Amino acid sequence: MLAGGALGAVPDTGDKRRGLLAHRNSAPAPLAIDGRLIEAAWRDAPAFEDFHKHAPRDGKPLDAGPRTTVKMLVRDDALVFGIRAWDERPERMRGSLARRDKVALDQDFIGIWIDPVGHGRAAQFVRVNLAGVLSDGLHRADDDESDLGPDFPIDAGVQQLLDGYSMEVRWPLSNLRFPYTGGKDWQVLVERSVPHADGLLLVSAPLRTDALSHLSFLREVGGMDATVAAVRDRRFIELRPELTVRGDRGRTDGLRHRAQAAELGLEINARPRADWVFNATINPDYSQVEVDQPVSQGAGNIAMSLPEKRGFFLESADVLGLPLPAFYSRTVGNPAWGLRATWRAADADATAMSLRDQEGGRVLRGRAYETIETVRERPTRASLLRMRWHGEGLLLGALASQRKVMGGGGNDVLGVDMQWRGTGKDGVQRQAIVTAMHSRLDERDGAYLHGKYIHSSERWWNEAMVEAIGPGFVNDNGFVPQAGIVKLDAEINRVLGQRSVAGLALYEFEAHFGLHEIRTLSDRTLGQPGNEVVERKLRPGIWFAAGRQTEFWTQLGFDRQRGRTGGKLHDTRALHFGVETTPYPWVTRISGEVTLGRQLDVDADRVGPGGNVTLDAGLRFPVVRGWALELDHHVNRAWVRGTLGQPAFADTSWRWLAMLHLTPRDSLRLLAQNTWSARRDDGVTQLEAWNERQVHRSFLYRYLWRHGRSVSAGYVDEKMPLAGNRSKSLTFKLQWEI
Repeated sequence: MLAGGALGAVPDTGDKRRGLLAHRNSAPAPLAIDGRLIEAAWRDAPAFEDFHKHAPRDGKPLDAGPRTTVKMLVRDDALVFGIRAWDERPERMRGSLARRDKVALDQDFIGIWIDPVGHGRAAQFVRVNLAGVLSDGLHRADDDESDLGPDFPIDAGVQQLLDGYSMEVRWPLSNLRFPYTGGKDWQVLVERSVPHADGLLLVSAPLRTDALSHLSFLREVGGMDATVAAVRDRRFIELRPELTVRGDRGRTDGLRHRAQAAELGLEINARPRADWVFNATINPDYSQVEVDQPVSQGAGNIAMSLPEKRGFFLESADVLGLPLPAFYSRTVGNPAWGLRATWRAADADATAMSLRDQEGGRVLRGRAYETIETVRERPTRASLLRMRWHGEGLLLGALASQRKVMGGGGNDVLGVDMQWRGTGKDGVQRQAIVTAMHSRLDERDGAYLHGKYIHSSERWWNEAMVEAIGPGFVNDNGFVPQAGIVKLDAEINRVLGQRSVAGLALYEFEAHFGLHEIRTLSDRTLGQPGNEVVERKLRPGIWFAAGRQTEFWTQLGFDRQRGRTGGKLHDTRALHFGVETTPYPWVTRISGEVTLGRQLDVDADRVGPGGNVTLDAGLRFPVVRGWALELDHHVNRAWVRGTLGQPAFADTSWRWLAMLHLTPRDSLRLLAQNTWSARRDDGVTQLEAWNERQVHRSFLYRYLWRHGRSVSAGYVDEKMPLAGNRSKSLTFKLQWEI
């Protein structure tokens, strides 16, 4: 989504003023991407400066400043944006070295969103802060969410000036996907963050507050027709070999072990023309994912929920979007090879994939009250075909998926989906989504059905969803955490606008009521009765936003929950609340979520007083020689008290991450993480007491020559002190894009 969350309060005025105009530049000499804007090409390009205020939604009009102008050059191999941003208080501008994909509203940045297909269903975006750090990814209109996984080969240069800053951003055409012929006009949205002005966010279009998607009102780019025709036949190919050397040693159950390995892999990306992209991967190393969570012992230890960073799977993420993940790349553990093709036309798109995954990957099978996890003992072949047709406000799609086990057996899935979006004469926006799938596994059939409806107006945001997952439904290429259930969700949100409470000015205020219920479907195979309530939630609450980029929400949870088949439906009433704020320039974010009340101890099938508390604090400091230090702290504790005055069950974890950025290209990372969980006598069930503790320490150095060329060295030390298990690993990795 757009940085800053919901859209600004500027109404849709039907403004048809000129949007951004592309200026063709055929000069043979390349532009220096240094942020200076001194080349003659910039003097000839038309400027755009029709910006609108979107945050904070405090009811105050946008004054004369800060002024921002944008120019766009089109060259044979890239789009180049030139931005000039004025600021009356340049000494208060913020933007130091940081991790990639961590550019947010606590920093001054320029964001550029591009939809080269013109349907308004997906856009590629990048944000660049004052230090030249990037956040980039893909935004899908269907769920109005951003995926920060994709990393594009974008170059940026920034110059800080006495009255603001100037910036150049080069976006290669090889990484923009558009139809060969008949495509709609390209669309662009530009945003500017000014954090010292109470989190001011400026956007290059007067978007509506009740828009179903931030992409609904991207402005068309003029002057692109000749450029598209000139570059649509241009061929691009990238070869990215990688070398990984790893040494491991440790002790498990009293036995010592030691191993060494060296692996060579290759990734190939080819675009023979604008509408076709082919990807191939051979023996890739999937244990070194670019995330902050600990990753050490190979892909099998990677959490299923970690964000994707593997380019082979990210190429057609916009085409694959479905309510239930039809393909989830974390189900691929150790691929030997993979092939993929993606095609985009003016009114249709499609992607096809086939890969061989070695044994050892995870298998997740959902049930009504649990998710069963096993490890594959044989290699598999994963295949997928996805097609979509685009109409005006309408999308129709089809899916075929197969996970075949080498030696016999497998899982097949077929599905269809429909999405519709429209705006009535009264300005009310509506969206409907329907998805249906059928699966077969070992001669057992299963079905999946999903329907969702959204109604949005200036004062209301309401949505309803129903989802039925049959007991036999399995998708081994996707992720199905529960099966044999029916879900119902309904939300009613009343937008009440600005308010003042006890002298505190609330920029936005909303009242909320949510209903959530899960019931079982009958399953004779597992002996599961039907129509049994698994979970029921009634949640009235409020949400508001205030100064210093502060958001607060609270809900009263009149909930009930069942822990097992035939178990008691427990009363789990609780108070839920959360807050997020950025009170000082050196604080990137402070946030917390708290639940206090009656908590279900699932193993004991009893309820006791308890809660769940999660706290996060992010700090960023400039240090000597232009370096920057990032500190992230995370603490989580969940507990259920027994009848003996102590927690019958408790789970506690903390994580401390420190990153020292020496330049925009190299950094040091230190990560420390501890987890504890324990069960004690609760005075009732007499369950066996146990205690577990895990300790993780890691160090990583990474140097990036440019996109696709990097070297990294890391050390990981993990142990379970109570069990006497310990493992250490040293990893060296080299990637070199050709």
